[in-house]
Amino acid sequence: MARPDINRSGEIEVFVRVVEEGSFSSAARALRMTPSAVSKLIARLEARLGARLVSRSTRKLQLTPEGTAFYDSGLRILADMAAAEQEAAAGAAPRGRLRVNTYVPFGVHRLIPLLPRFLERYSEISVDLVLTDNVIDLMAERADVAIRAGPLGESRLVARKLGQSRVVVVAAPSYLETHGTPLTPTDLDRHNRMGFGFARHIDGWPFLDAAGNAIMVPITGNTLVSDGEAMRLMALAGAGIARLAYWHVAADIAAGRLVRLLEDFNPGDEEATHAVYVGQGRHLPARVRAFLDFLGESVRLT
Repeated sequence: MARPDINRSGEIEVFVRVVEEGSFSSAARALRMTPSAVSKLIARLEARLGARLVSRSTRKLQLTPEGTAFYDSGLRILADMAAAEQEAAAGAAPRGRLRVNTYVPFGVHRLIPLLPRFLERYSEISVDLVLTDNVIDLMAERADVAIRAGPLGESRLVARKLGQSRVVVVAAPSYLETHGTPLTPTDLDRHNRMGFGFARHIDGWPFLDAAGNAIMVPITGNTLVSDGEAMRLMALAGAGIARLAYWHVAADIAAGRLVRLLEDFNPGDEEATHAVYVGQGRHLPARVRAFLDFLGESVRLT
């Protein structure tokens, strides 16, 4: 149990200010403390934690790995405390800046069309939106919610499933007119299979062979892209064959802009989409809770 005379939030605030100001003396001036008082507080914090947070061997302040981790956690703690105070003062009304990071197809085709309704419902929330298919560290990027596709790795984050969709192989009619239509997975050897420029959880495209056995076709081609929306646009332009979630290309298939291929050999695997956030055992800000509930009621991927 923590000693009542330890002001943990005050220690965190001082440490964060030291990091942001770049020196003990600058932090002391900003906090209206003496440099010696700041130095003693950091030393007391390190002693209590049993870890060195700041390297004092150079003129320039440098964080140790433990210091970097404590700084990231400290920022989150201070933000949560500020949010809790704001919510208590405002009757827990959702308010403040909501930082959302989402993979590009979901952002373009699902989230952005929904955001005006969300912002109209919660007029005191502002959204800071980043679209990227790169997997981010929520703590490092200070994101409240990240929306990701595919299987989730081991993590202390909380995940809320938003939906799932079959994965399909598609190409534009213009590509098929020029290069022919593959009738079996082995025919793909003669075709340009577009891939992603980042690490994926699988190294190829799964199919069933004529006997119903699972096989994997490697991804080889002259095109690598940064995200699923870029791959969709490349497929529409006739650059090659793509493998994408059905919800992502359903409108293109219905309009005849893309053609589904090799459905008789499709293993029926599905790709899930989750909203992940820091929340287990922690106070969840009202703005985050409101956003997660809104996604749950509004998003349809099946």
